[in-house]
Amino acid sequence: MAGLKPADVVTFGESMVLLQPMSEGPLAYAPLFTRSIAGAESNVAIGLSRLGLSVRWISRLGADPFGDLIASTLAGEGIDVTLVERDPAYPTAVYFKEFKGYGDPNVYYYRKGSAASRLAPEHVKPRWFENARHLHVTGITPALGPETADAVRTAMTEARKQGLTVSFDPNLRRKLWSEEEARRTLLSLVPLCDIFLPGLEEAEFLAGEMTEEQYGAHFLGLGAKAVVLKLGEQGSVGFTPLAAVRAQPHKVSRVVDTVGAGDAFAAGFLSSWLNNESDDDERNLLAALERANLLGALATQYRGDWEGLPKLAEVQRLQSGGRETTR
Repeated sequence: MAGLKPADVVTFGESMVLLQPMSEGPLAYAPLFTRSIAGAESNVAIGLSRLGLSVRWISRLGADPFGDLIASTLAGEGIDVTLVERDPAYPTAVYFKEFKGYGDPNVYYYRKGSAASRLAPEHVKPRWFENARHLHVTGITPALGPETADAVRTAMTEARKQGLTVSFDPNLRRKLWSEEEARRTLLSLVPLCDIFLPGLEEAEFLAGEMTEEQYGAHFLGLGAKAVVLKLGEQGSVGFTPLAAVRAQPHKVSRVVDTVGAGDAFAAGFLSSWLNNESDDDERNLLAALERANLLGALATQYRGDWEGLPKLAEVQRLQSGGRETTR
């Protein structure tokens, strides 16, 4: 079997076909829909690929046209999908967004019994991590099926065994499992990661009410090497054993769709953190947080989970304060 192309980042999880109504209002009355793809890990993969990193995405898809769409879309974004499995017995998942003109969109999942929900520890192969530097996982995959949490745990353990660093975004999805099971499972995975990326609400869900500094100390104490708290409109704050850094938000004038903003944030952070060239923890952390805040803010400007993610040249221009020549 031929060797795999080198990968800066490996990620795995479920991607779905996304159907969005072309007009605002209740989903029941929407006459026309657009179709795309979505999934936390594939969103991050696309964000990283556009920022110049090499990415390997792994999953299980149905042997159906929706699976074809996901695989071809990600390959078109320059992502290595050679280890994706196609399952003729179980379908590719689907989800819908509902825009009512106010607040966050409502999300409806149709992913029970999907091909990815059958993911089990025996599907995780040492080959997944061949010629790779880093593994990124989320807390969505453990909620999908009876053995998916064990599969994520196996992957994190194997990646570290092979010398990869690991990032973990809890990405809490209350619609997928009970709060008790979610809290127990997500907390059990924190000691297996190097970079922990919770939102403030997720940190409170996992550890109770604390100050930001206490959250940093708490999750570092569980074994993470870096803790990054996403604060939404307030920016973000990061902690390592040697540094604590706050980064101001990237301001936007309007918010169109917040879904996918956390994944964009993760892509921004990892793209900088994994390529840092300094031994200064504080400087590296600030640079990564600032890029993460920018990516997260830009993601809220578009309907769709990943379509508006920028390429590296655009990010560099925005961070340097440059203006784009449009005509």
